[in-house]
Amino acid sequence: MGLLSFLKRDKKDKATEEEESHIFINTDDCGGCEKCVIACPNNVLIIDDGTSSVNNSFGCKRCKVCVAICPNDCIEVN
Repeated sequence: MGLLSFLKRDKKDKATEEEESHIFINTDDCGGCEKCVIACPNNVLIIDDGTSSVNNSFGCKRCKVCVAICPNDCIEVN
């Protein structure tokens, strides 16, 4: 087992972790204040039709900044 095989396996593990990241937004409770969009360090969220929506779920690193800043508690990150 060489060094390159270790690096290749590490990249696969990271890809699997990103695929499992999920963001749920209750659009009925979302007021479209854009706080989560501004606070997200990975630019995962956008405002679409006056509510927050997920632009790129694979970019989510599960930091949960959006959950902490949401005044309506309508964002859930698993």
